Amino acid sequence: MSQEASHYYVPAPSPWPITGAIALLFMGFGAAFSVNRLPLGYGLLATGFAILVYMMFGWFGTVAGESESGKFNKKVDKSFRWGMSWFIFSEVMFFGAFFGALYYMRMHSIPDLADLDNKILWPDFTADWPTAGPGIQEKFMPMGPWGLPALNTLILLTSGVTVTWAHWALKLNKRGQLKLGLFLTFALGFLFVGLQAYEYSHAYSEMNLKLSTGAYGASFFMLTGFHGFHVTLGSIMLFVIWCRVLKGHFSPENHFGFEGVAWYWHFVDVVWLGLFIFVYWLI
Repeated sequence: MSQEASHYYVPAPSPWPITGAIALLFMGFGAAFSVNRLPLGYGLLATGFAILVYMMFGWFGTVAGESESGKFNKKVDKSFRWGMSWFIFSEVMFFGAFFGALYYMRMHSIPDLADLDNKILWPDFTADWPTAGPGIQEKFMPMGPWGLPALNTLILLTSGVTVTWAHWALKLNKRGQLKLGLFLTFALGFLFVGLQAYEYSHAYSEMNLKLSTGAYGASFFMLTGFHGFHVTLGSIMLFVIWCRVLKGHFSPENHFGFEGVAWYWHFVDVVWLGLFIFVYWLI
């Protein structure tokens, strides 16, 4: 039996999981204290975040070193693929819950609140979307699909093309094309995040659209905000992969680190298409 088929690499005991747990402990207490406006909260949050960044550099660097030293065979590669697949599935369920809540709100909750049984409580409320909900008199403007949201859609779709272009370059061992394609992808990702930040500023200052603006405001910012957070993480991951490429990492035969991030990026693209249709367009 060959060594490739007979062994499975098991890493030595690592300090990184407990380091990550300590970071989350600090961040959890920091978030709780900050919500309750205790001055210690922000310091704990910053400490937890710093520990988390330290853990990520250390842990990811260890795994990259193991990969480049040839410790990972096809069995390990298969386990990585299954792990990434289940992670993306969990993210699908995460966003599915928010899309489900939006659907239930629009198709069931709003009509029920406007029916005859509730007219005595909210006589002026109608089942129109977008709405902040009954009892909220504050006026706001909904965010339309054209303009900045459409531009961001084009940006993300283009980034999906560039990451695929980079992937094919890696398979063909065209390192220059690989570096350029990856650079364009994470640059487009950061551009998307910057434009979304500008969109949020415009919504708050000129449209009176806020997280506190009832049903519509909460669903809009929760869905687009979590997606923006995922784009930020994906862009950082792509940047890290680009840095590894500059150091000569990955080969046409061994590059799951690249593939896993590319899978994640395509997932982010698909979620945005759903957001553009159901949050921006079909209002």
